[in-house]
Amino acid sequence: MSEEINENEHEEELSNLESQSGALSNDTEAVETITKITGMYKEWFLDYASYVILERAVPSLEDGLKPVQRRIMHSMKDLDDGRYNKVANIVGHTMQYHPHGDASIADAMVQIGQKELLIDMQGNWGNILTGDRAAASRYIEARLSKFALDVVFNPKTTDWKMSYDGRRKEPIDLPVKFPLLLAQGAEGIAVGLSTKILPHNFIELIDASIKYLKGKSFKILPDFITGGIADFTNYNDGKRGGKVRVRAKIAQLDKKTLVINEIPFATTTTSLIESIIKANEKGKIKIKKIEDNTAADVEILVHLPPNVSPDTTIDALYAFTNCENSISPLSCTIEDNKPVFVGVSEMLKHSTDLTVNLLKKELEIQLNELEEQWHFSSLERIFIENRIYRDIEEEETWEGVIKAIDLGLQPHIKHLKRAITEEDIARLTEIRIKKISKFDIDKAKQFIEGLEDKIAVVKEYLNNLIKYAIDYFMRLKSAYGKGKERKTEIRIFDDIVASKVAMKNAKLYVNREEGFVGTSLKRDEFVADCSDIDDIIVFRKDGKMSVTKVDAKTFVGKDIIHVAVFKKKDKRTVYNFMYRDGAKGPSYMKRFNVTSVTRDKEYDLSNGTKGSIVHYFSANLNGEAEVVTINLRAAGSVKKMKWDIDFADLAVKGRAVRGNTITKYTIKSVDFKSEGVSTLKPRKIWFDDAVQRLNVDERGELLGEFRAEDKLLIITQSGKAKAVKPDLAMHFEDDMIVLEKWKPNKPISAIYLDADKERYYVKRFLIETPEKEEVFISENPKSRLEIIATDYRPVAEVLYSKRSIGNETVNFEDFIAVKGIKAQGNQLSIEKIKQVNLLESLPFEEPEEEKVEEIEVVSEEIVEEKMLPIEIPETVTKKPLLEELSAEEKAKIALQKSIEKKKSEEQKRDDENQIKLF
Repeated sequence: MSEEINENEHEEELSNLESQSGALSNDTEAVETITKITGMYKEWFLDYASYVILERAVPSLEDGLKPVQRRIMHSMKDLDDGRYNKVANIVGHTMQYHPHGDASIADAMVQIGQKELLIDMQGNWGNILTGDRAAASRYIEARLSKFALDVVFNPKTTDWKMSYDGRRKEPIDLPVKFPLLLAQGAEGIAVGLSTKILPHNFIELIDASIKYLKGKSFKILPDFITGGIADFTNYNDGKRGGKVRVRAKIAQLDKKTLVINEIPFATTTTSLIESIIKANEKGKIKIKKIEDNTAADVEILVHLPPNVSPDTTIDALYAFTNCENSISPLSCTIEDNKPVFVGVSEMLKHSTDLTVNLLKKELEIQLNELEEQWHFSSLERIFIENRIYRDIEEEETWEGVIKAIDLGLQPHIKHLKRAITEEDIARLTEIRIKKISKFDIDKAKQFIEGLEDKIAVVKEYLNNLIKYAIDYFMRLKSAYGKGKERKTEIRIFDDIVASKVAMKNAKLYVNREEGFVGTSLKRDEFVADCSDIDDIIVFRKDGKMSVTKVDAKTFVGKDIIHVAVFKKKDKRTVYNFMYRDGAKGPSYMKRFNVTSVTRDKEYDLSNGTKGSIVHYFSANLNGEAEVVTINLRAAGSVKKMKWDIDFADLAVKGRAVRGNTITKYTIKSVDFKSEGVSTLKPRKIWFDDAVQRLNVDERGELLGEFRAEDKLLIITQSGKAKAVKPDLAMHFEDDMIVLEKWKPNKPISAIYLDADKERYYVKRFLIETPEKEEVFISENPKSRLEIIATDYRPVAEVLYSKRSIGNETVNFEDFIAVKGIKAQGNQLSIEKIKQVNLLESLPFEEPEEEKVEEIEVVSEEIVEEKMLPIEIPETVTKKPLLEELSAEEKAKIALQKSIEKKKSEEQKRDDENQIKLF
């Protein structure tokens, strides 16, 4: 396929120049004056020629891409979320960077795609064999290939420039760590020069790079995706003056039929057939008829008339048709904004050197990041371990705080690798109290030692950079070399045969302080993987909430406390929320979920009073209710300054409710104390066998009611078993034979053939390590699972192949006790088993599952009254004293007793469950 720039664009621009010249001529005739445009034309022409050479027709030596190709790749990376995008969408996005029309972008993208290296295609992308054009860009889809994502992009090592309109940044060159120009080839016609770089073999390029790094000589020759035969005797390293002869592969099917199953590079079956017909019409060759059966592979049948030699006809086809062509390579590229003419060997050396430099730069960046992480982790450990944070308690100014921390650190920083900066100290002040209180010195030491190990590894790589680069190329070959073996046969056309030479998402980021979210904030905090059609939900410190569409960069308000991908109609995600009403008002708490909202509308989750602020917020994917600690500021009449609150005592209500009162006094802080369990009812899950997916829409077979801790038991015919948390996005293997709710104490029974010992065994076992897939039969590939049973007391009937051996009934419970999953089991037989049938299981009374209900609150004031009880003397139980209490005090006493009773009942149930387990 040709990569020439669009001829229509050339004609349009030349016609514009002619019309401008004509307009000038008409004007001069009108006023009877003569204006010389020689200098003006010379200046304009030079500008135009330079522009076409540098910005359109010739690829860069650095990354091997023309500007339009680079902009396409950059746009695809912008849009990349792991899924296919419409090509029309990619083309439209590329027009933000490329100042030409959509047609030229779409054509260039199709040419990249047809080389089957950088783009993963879907739809009709044309056929390079037949010459059929691709479907319109609105009908076809594309995404970056895994290879492109691996070797083409790295924002940390990319140099950027402003786009043509100054609105966006685009890469000057992409940091390609592979000889891409030689792998793809390039063709273009500029003003005064042209380029024609032939494509080379993927594997051979990697081998040549490795040889070059090892100091060995190498030689690379082109390889064409259309296959065929080629004579590279006069290739001349791809430089000017070289020549390559390419031929179709023609074979004799029978005495009257020839078959062409590979065509020369730069031809199509259509052009080849036309040339054969023309040669026949001119009397150069004699054929009876020609058939084109090309589909995925080329197949052109040439039927010969009687008394015509097939061998002579083959020679004539090479001599007088496009079955043999001559190609003149011309290696011209752009280096330092100038066209240069270098051979393909020099190109490969330059690309390999560039790859080594890029790998070095990546390692240096990685090393710097690790050392910075080590530096701050060490500072953090010193800061907490030596309790330097206490030194700032008396300081009243920021400067005093910085100075106090600096003085406290000085005795402990001799081992650090660089000086402490004010930024380092500022980061130390941001450490949360929760982290300080839970700081584990041993874990911190282990983490720092782990960083030191990683730093040592990176330094080792830097010290042995060439070996690291060789390993990198070998990894590319191993990961992407399959199917990329040489397709074009190397041959000398004087019939002397030469030896043959063997072909993921957008990510969401947030800047909490400044209030920006988007996919382009790659230097800020990573949130989650997302798609470009997702909505995101944002909560702010002032109690506001909003939902907006994922974009490159969106302002949603400063002081973001939580951001996540928003799921519509999600009743499982519960938000635990505490806030102060206004600047000096009381504090409230509530639990709510967000099932539907209006996009880009701001919702106030507080009481709407100006100056409201969020004390505490958590998002719980399965309705978990944690325990938090309330800390009050000192006040004259307040006796209890600290207490715990359990969110489980609160019902999940709408987001617009005011919430329950926590306290009317000023809260200093709210600290997380302990995790809680889900307060939601168990979720019913079904399995739809038609689509092999889980659902909650009552489609298929009901698997059961699942709480947060419940798991699915999955067993396959290959003898693998695991217990995993149910996920509606799960995929299942084709040989799955058991899918049910897992009961930890329920044994699994099996009969299997051990191929190593050629015997059948019976075993009963429990899943010992949830979430880990384990093989419970012999790992010999010929071992076979005969039957699996998940009842408590199963019974099976065994039928043997030998008629002389009668059927056998196996009571699994009597045959073998429950053992470990890796145990071999008890021998059943050495005779060949024909079939095993499960019979009706023995009776067993299955223990009832504990019912889980949503917890409801008693009253609107339960939280405040529970958390701030009045002081009650021990004699309060006496009737005379009770009569002396007020109605409010009596209500508090009753409420406390109710809570204590409830806790006592829960403890009793827990004790009973523990007894059952043992």
